[in-house]
Amino acid sequence: MPQPLVQVRDLHKSFTRGTERIDVLRDLTLDVGAAEFLALMGPSGSGKTTLLNLIAGLDQPTGGKITVGENVISEMSESELARWRTRHVGFVFQFYYLLPVLTAYENVELPLLLLPLTKEQRKKQVTNALALVGLPDRMSHRPGQLSGGQQQRVGIARAIVTDPELIVADEPTGDLDTKSADEILRLMEILREQLGKTIIMVTHDPKAAARAQRTLHLEKGQLVRDVVH
Repeated sequence: MPQPLVQVRDLHKSFTRGTERIDVLRDLTLDVGAAEFLALMGPSGSGKTTLLNLIAGLDQPTGGKITVGENVISEMSESELARWRTRHVGFVFQFYYLLPVLTAYENVELPLLLLPLTKEQRKKQVTNALALVGLPDRMSHRPGQLSGGQQQRVGIARAIVTDPELIVADEPTGDLDTKSADEILRLMEILREQLGKTIIMVTHDPKAAARAQRTLHLEKGQLVRDVVH
């Protein structure tokens, strides 16, 4: 494995429901290499989305340590995590979460508005991102004017527009037909191969997982299988 970008050590995450404590992740340790495409699989409730959210800095662990690059994100405050996510993580979701009143260009530009960039700098990065996902001619289209596959491409452009080293994808092909899903997975492969992005993808689809370089299987909050493709 290449030098790890993500290091997870003795990770524990629990929630309290009434008087009951629910352990979602238990003593989990894993490494994700720089420029690796990793799939996470497991039944509902296995903890895979919780793990993804913890690695992405959307949630904080109950115990253990998470390091991404040179940053120990498990020790950051919520405000520190928010600043870190803006620069270092791109998010791709199953249902796109594009704002319907904004054009493709404006949706992709949104993350850049949090950074100290000029309008021209933002324009260059948005244009490059939309060109990379094959939508340079759809910049002025709103989500309702795009197919599901095209909307997901806009979502990926939004995820990469800040040039993050880590991309997290939660069921990115779950709402797509077979052809569109294949195109999105190929785009993920290109992001890893050509841009050196590290990608962690949660999926229920074995065919999608097979496109990753490695698949980790979770059950009841623990890693039970590690498959290299």
